Amino acid sequence: MNNSTEKKTKSAEIPKISATEPDWSREKLGKWWDPSRQLLKSIRSHQKWQKKWGIIGRFISHWNVLEHRFWSVITASDIPINCQIGGGLILTHPNGVVISPKATIGPNCLILQQVTIVGYVEVGGHVDIGAGAKILRRAKLGDHSKIGANAVVLSDVPPGSTAVGVPAKIILPKTSDTVENENSK
Repeated sequence: MNNSTEKKTKSAEIPKISATEPDWSREKLGKWWDPSRQLLKSIRSHQKWQKKWGIIGRFISHWNVLEHRFWSVITASDIPINCQIGGGLILTHPNGVVISPKATIGPNCLILQQVTIVGYVEVGGHVDIGAGAKILRRAKLGDHSKIGANAVVLSDVPPGSTAVGVPAKIILPKTSDTVENENSK
């Protein structure tokens, strides 16, 4: 098999994850004891019932606050019930995750354990944030970007790039011209 056929085959196998359309199946409960998804479910349900009027809406939203507190203790995370999280968020190990209520998380993101996101941070769609990463200043993380484990992000991260190190250095994505030049060597 030649090189171009291998690339086409590999790219065909990897599904593209949208940075704009949330994939709600990523948050779906498979079993009852799934603390990270239960935490997200309590947040989503509270925000939904908070918009509804009447005694039933108030009762259910208060119940969701209790659920949220329970799952926050179980997961040892600090994700406010009023935070702005896009759909399709995956928290594989939510322990130690701290998200400011003023931060915005885009759709289809992945956040690993011990991550801190301070206020006024805008996380784009399909951003993967590695374990122990800290976003400590007002910053914008572009769509499809990646933040390495234990990285300390202090500035904007362009779309499709990777931020690694302390303080984080930006690694820009390879363009098709760069890839072709490397393959011809």
